[in-house]
Amino acid sequence: MKHTIEMKVNGEAWVIDVSPAESLLEVLREKVGVKSPKIGCERGDCGSCTILYDGKTIRACLALGVEADGHEVTTLEGIGHDGLTTLQEKMVEMSSFQCGFCAPGVVLSAHELLQHEPHPTAGQVQEAISGNLCRCTGYDSIVDAVLEAARIGPRAVS
Repeated sequence: MKHTIEMKVNGEAWVIDVSPAESLLEVLREKVGVKSPKIGCERGDCGSCTILYDGKTIRACLALGVEADGHEVTTLEGIGHDGLTTLQEKMVEMSSFQCGFCAPGVVLSAHELLQHEPHPTAGQVQEAISGNLCRCTGYDSIVDAVLEAARIGPRAVS
C-alpha cells in the first residue's frame, strides 16, 4: 500500500508515492535523486546519511519516508546552491577529507552548528560532528576548517 507524501527537498516541492517501510534515505536517493546522503551502516551509527530535517540534523536511514510528509529536507546539494559556502571552501582548502564518504554528513552537522553558534569552540565543533564517523582523518583538519569558517563570519553558513 503506497502513501502519497508532499515534502520540500532542497527548496523544491515534491509529491511522491512511498511505501510505509521505505526509509527517508531510500526515498531521497531512489525517488528524488539526491546522492549526497550515503548508505552506510543503516543503523544511525555512522552519520553518512545525515540530512537537515526542518533545519535539524537527523539520520535519514532511521526516518521513514512517510514521516517526511509536510516537512522540509535539506541535503548537501541544498546548502551550496550558489556555489560553495565558506564552510565548504575551508574544508577543501584545509584538506579536511580524504575519501569524502563522510563529507556530506560532516558538512551538514557543522552547518547546523554554525547556524546556532556562529563562534563555536573546538569542543563544540567536536561535539557537533561526533555523530559522523570518518575513517580517513583524525578530525583535526575538519575542526580547524569549521573554526576558520566561523572566524570569517556569517557567510560561513550561507
